[in-house]
Amino acid sequence: MIKRIVKMSFDPGKVEEFKTIFKNNWRYIKGFEGCDHVELLQDRLHPNVFFTFSLWQSEEHLNAYRDSALFSKVWGATKILFNDKPQAWSLAELKFD
Repeated sequence: MIKRIVKMSFDPGKVEEFKTIFKNNWRYIKGFEGCDHVELLQDRLHPNVFFTFSLWQSEEHLNAYRDSALFSKVWGATKILFNDKPQAWSLAELKFD
């Protein structure tokens, strides 16, 4: 299981445009093979900063999404709205007995 967090910062005047892009596409992302969950989080103190949190069955599933036409469409429309470089982390949960 891959837990993926992506931090994105937008021009304040572009926030609503980004939210519309995400709203129109999140079901397709969640429906992508290997994606078990996706959500959008907004920073409470900096309302132009967002995070996506997604769960992927494997690195291969995540990479297949990143190589897909859906990702190209969504990311292409999103990245032109940034006011800072995005950051992304792929994480594995550590479990202790």
